[in-house]
Amino acid sequence: MFILKFGGTSVATAQNLKKVQTIIKKYSESHKVIAVVSALGGVTNQLQECATLAANGNDTYKEVLEHIEKRHLELCNELLPVKERNSTLTQAKLLLNDLEDICRGVFLIRELSPRSLDHILSYGEVLSAAIISDYLKASGLDTGLFESTKFIKTDNRFGKAAVDTNTTYREIQKQFQTAPPVSVCPGFVASSKDDELITTLGRGGSDYTAALIAAALQAIELQIWTDVNGMMTSDPRLVPNAHPIEHLSYEEAMELSHFGAKVIYPSTIQPVLDADIPVHIKNTFESDHPGTLISKDGPENDQVVKGTSCIQEIAIFTLTGSGMIAVPNISYRLFGSLSRQDVNVIMITQASSEHSITIGIAIDDVDKARKAISEEFSYETEIHKINPLEVETGLSIVALVGSRMKKQVGVSAKLFDTLSHNGVNVRAIAQGSTELNISVVIDKKDLKKSLNSIHESFFLSDRRKLHLFMIGVGNVGRVFIDQVKAQQEYLAKKHNLNVFIAGLANSRQMHFDEEGIDLEDGEKLLEEEHQEMNAEKFVEIMKDMNLRNSVFIDSTASGDIAKLYKDVLESSISVVTPNKIACSSSYKNFKELTDSAIKYKSKFLYETNVGAGLPVISTLNDLIKSGDEVHKIQAVLSGTLNFIFNNYDDTKKFSDVVKAAREAGFTEPDPRIDLSGVDVMRKILILARVSGYELELDDITNNGFVPEECMKTDSLKEFYTKLDEHDDVFRQIYEKASGQNKRLKYVATFENGKSQTGLEAFASNHSFYNLGGKDNIVLFYTNRYSDQPLVVKGAGAGAAVTASGIFADIMKIASA
Repeated sequence: MFILKFGGTSVATAQNLKKVQTIIKKYSESHKVIAVVSALGGVTNQLQECATLAANGNDTYKEVLEHIEKRHLELCNELLPVKERNSTLTQAKLLLNDLEDICRGVFLIRELSPRSLDHILSYGEVLSAAIISDYLKASGLDTGLFESTKFIKTDNRFGKAAVDTNTTYREIQKQFQTAPPVSVCPGFVASSKDDELITTLGRGGSDYTAALIAAALQAIELQIWTDVNGMMTSDPRLVPNAHPIEHLSYEEAMELSHFGAKVIYPSTIQPVLDADIPVHIKNTFESDHPGTLISKDGPENDQVVKGTSCIQEIAIFTLTGSGMIAVPNISYRLFGSLSRQDVNVIMITQASSEHSITIGIAIDDVDKARKAISEEFSYETEIHKINPLEVETGLSIVALVGSRMKKQVGVSAKLFDTLSHNGVNVRAIAQGSTELNISVVIDKKDLKKSLNSIHESFFLSDRRKLHLFMIGVGNVGRVFIDQVKAQQEYLAKKHNLNVFIAGLANSRQMHFDEEGIDLEDGEKLLEEEHQEMNAEKFVEIMKDMNLRNSVFIDSTASGDIAKLYKDVLESSISVVTPNKIACSSSYKNFKELTDSAIKYKSKFLYETNVGAGLPVISTLNDLIKSGDEVHKIQAVLSGTLNFIFNNYDDTKKFSDVVKAAREAGFTEPDPRIDLSGVDVMRKILILARVSGYELELDDITNNGFVPEECMKTDSLKEFYTKLDEHDDVFRQIYEKASGQNKRLKYVATFENGKSQTGLEAFASNHSFYNLGGKDNIVLFYTNRYSDQPLVVKGAGAGAAVTASGIFADIMKIASA
């Protein structure tokens, strides 16, 4: 025998019921079937509304009743052939007339008792069962209608009656002893054992009815037919990548359902768990999908973590005080006070010192719980043995569930590492000795980010999302956007990584899209966006969006934006930047940024500060982390200046070569920055700091080669004019080096804690001599590389290589 329970969505319309008929017919061909049905989708809520309106003396309850009546009668007309229709319509009309009489009574006396409400709510299931039974008969199935009030027996706790299982099982076996091939009965509805009054089984009552029948009759399987493909790895409304779980144990299903997975309810599981009967969650609208099988034991070699679930809004109560230590009845009194007020405790955690107890409470019970606990411990609070009760709201619980977690080390570490890297603070933790469930309390605002981060971390088949927020859409920014656009499909297929630009800004406008800005029209969207650019506001919006795996990219040369890095890093958002200002500011600021990244589990990556896309800083970091020590650095660090001196000779004017470098995109917008040597000073300063030396920019000697009169000009036009006026200066420098068969390179040197920059001439036996184009080269002299330096060489300027360096830093964050 199969027990098939159909939920409200499954029986909501005639079209849906035709699918239900097909499913029942399929199973009835080989086995007896008992179909337990819910009320039509939404009807129970309408009945509740109707009862409440009537009790308040509001005669609009009649309109709600009319809508309920119309819906059921229309369903009869749509489903049943004309010949069989009259008897069903008559029966439905009689039930609806009874319902109207009861509601009128409530309206007249302005009173709605729990007993009356149960009676009113029961009509939803009773009506649907009667119509569905007649429909199945009319379709040719040998069907019988059974009244669940005759065999589900409870106490008199109206609203959520407790089932007398012994009596119920005995009555179920008696009622279905000679059942036809197909039986239909309403779920949710029962009757009191002593006086036969109608009761209901509360939330998930139809599932519970089906489970009781399955257990009593030792069914082959209980099937819960709903509108989803089984229990999911997380709430799909919050985690779009959630997917159905193929197989769960009873315990895992109970844990997931307790923490918000509403496909089934914990009370449903218990009868079939005791009877060792499998439960199958199936989709009425996709009946061929395998769904989720729930049985005594899950597969032997299954995934460690089965799913994540949550309770979206809770409060935590914390009782603390020295008067709690070694006092045996504190916990008894605490939970007793809550029990007397019918307050359910969701989670419990207690310090081993016994100095504090923290409990999680449903948000609806906060006032009751606060009053109960405060009154219970009023004397101890008054004499300062126990502190005033602490109550925190605006919180959520996230639970990680899996029966095999107890056999796997590192699950908790991975959970907390995932949360910390996304800036999620854990307020409380609970884990039983069975290690079936790890529950954490977090701020409600972090719920969506937490669930998605955890899901990506534990369910590797899903794609991870990386959300980028970029300020600066100049040469480098544009190329970077093009690179992201070109790589999106590859990263998704080969690395399970979806890279989105969720925020974009230039100097005038900014634009945000949580789902990712369309990169085909990114700049157009930016120009059309009417949100005026403000760097502080950009960061605030980025923080408020609170997206997991967020990265802030500063592709500008702005000092004002560099000042925002600390705030960004302290929000556990990583920073990637080619902007050298932050790293070459005061050593104190540089140290604060690197320390903040460590403290708040974010990343501060600035590979493109030195050598564009060359792995200079990462190579240096690897040396230092592996225990090597840097003694000397000698480097050509300006691709711009190298390009200029590789192209300048006595046949050209120096200003023309500078202009050519600017037009090729190798200089800053203002080439005076490059020619001043300040850019090179910043780069060698950064390398010295990464090497472990506390150095300031003022400590570096800058041996400039451009006449001061040229550098102090007010405009680029005037600057080029002055360069022409001083062309002999540059010619003499060139001719002197050329006469010695040497080539000019602008070099930065760090040695013995001191650093300098300047123009130097090198003979053909030096590695700098043949450094062509816009290339950079860095020589590292260390303990390990003392005789022959470690050399990093390659293109050190240009939008493409700089953008690729930014991309490389982002991929380091993605794989961290």
